Amino acid sequence: MGQISRGFRNGLLAVSLLALSGCTVLTGPNVAVRQTGDNPAPTVVPEGTDPEDVVIGRREHPRIIAAYGGVYSDRPAEIMVARIVSRLLAAANQPNAQFQVTILDSSEVNAFALPGGYIYVTRGILALASDTSELAAVLAHEIAHVTLRHARARTDRTRTTEIVDRVITGVFGGDTSTDATANRTRESMAAFSQNQELDADREGIKFSGKAGYDPQAAARFLGVMSRFASFSAGEAGADGFLSSHPSTPARIQKAVDTARTMFGQAALETDRDGYLASIAGLTFGDSPAQGSIVGRRFIHTSSKFTFTVPDGYTLQNSQSAVVGVAGDGEAVRFDSADVQANVPLSDYLKSGWIAGLKADSVATQSFNGIDMASGLAQTDQWFFRVSVMRLDGQVYRFIFAAKADSARFAQGAEATLQSFRRTEASDLNQVRKVAVRVVTAKAGDSADSLAHQMAGLSRGSELFYIINDLYPGDAVVPGEKYKVVVLQ
Repeated sequence: MGQISRGFRNGLLAVSLLALSGCTVLTGPNVAVRQTGDNPAPTVVPEGTDPEDVVIGRREHPRIIAAYGGVYSDRPAEIMVARIVSRLLAAANQPNAQFQVTILDSSEVNAFALPGGYIYVTRGILALASDTSELAAVLAHEIAHVTLRHARARTDRTRTTEIVDRVITGVFGGDTSTDATANRTRESMAAFSQNQELDADREGIKFSGKAGYDPQAAARFLGVMSRFASFSAGEAGADGFLSSHPSTPARIQKAVDTARTMFGQAALETDRDGYLASIAGLTFGDSPAQGSIVGRRFIHTSSKFTFTVPDGYTLQNSQSAVVGVAGDGEAVRFDSADVQANVPLSDYLKSGWIAGLKADSVATQSFNGIDMASGLAQTDQWFFRVSVMRLDGQVYRFIFAAKADSARFAQGAEATLQSFRRTEASDLNQVRKVAVRVVTAKAGDSADSLAHQMAGLSRGSELFYIINDLYPGDAVVPGEKYKVVVLQ
């Protein structure tokens, strides 16, 4: 698979084609889990909230679903999350409130809340947690943000990075407000204040402990997430939950002290075996449904197309685009756009969304039976080769950026266009799913021997220790279960 963690080696943010889906509704203590295409907002909102909060949540919910790759459907995981939420709501004195909890199909380690009782966890955070008390700590923290009215204070913020940001602002003329795809790259949740985070920590630990879960799990899992953030920063820079919920040593110690003050040394539930059984088979890393990277190739199994970028490019797939960066300062961005079927591709290319477009350079062409239009654009610092193509009614875009044009740059862009085609069975056979597998330690096993099962993945052994909260040389308990990440 090449790389487990997301992000460019040089720290650039990669921005996946979007997949909308239904949402998972988890209601009060009488658990009901169902899938629908467009659920209404909760009929009962947490005590102390305003009806307007539901409106805010309902408005933002589809955007969150889209920005995080759709809904992840996994029945055992959904039921497990539903049971935890029900217990936490009762402990928070809100047994009749309806919280809508959605598992997002994203490898990002993240969890957040919207006004009106909307709670989100990614499958990435499910894969990182090791027992029910750790996930309960995350969910309780987010429920606390809602009950403390913190969620209402969140606002949109932009997270882009140097080359990708310049490609977006340069090509779109510094005004992306009219472009849906560019807007999606800016869909994110703003960070809470430090005091709000500490307040939510305290309330969340209280909810979790009252619900019968190990209250020390909050501090334990903050430590695991901090390790994972450092692991990811080796290639990408930390993002997700830890960017807005920083796990400083002081914060972790405060969580330890809070749990001890409230609950002493009480041995409460962790249910490691039950939790691991619920996440066995969970997709790890990028979802094949959102497209897969195989070397320099991108293969989208759902939309059934593939393309190959030139030598020297490193591809990354994220929330709204596939982005590649070459070591010599070149970049390519591949995304989709909403274009009416009756609009010719050449007219769309000249419609004003590209800054510095040379209109006389626009030409139409066809490769592999797919109609395309291409043109050149130039700004003060960047030279662009831009192409659009229509496949099965959907318009896709390539934006190649370099400091200056060259024969090699032109040939690379042209070769990429010529490689864009429908997938064949041989292409789809190259896509491998990476998933969580649960193994049971045997007599004579050690953390090192179990970690070796992940040696075939990039930095796999290092990842094993983090996802199991172990260190090299640690002993493992015969008969106890551990997580490994494997190719399927």
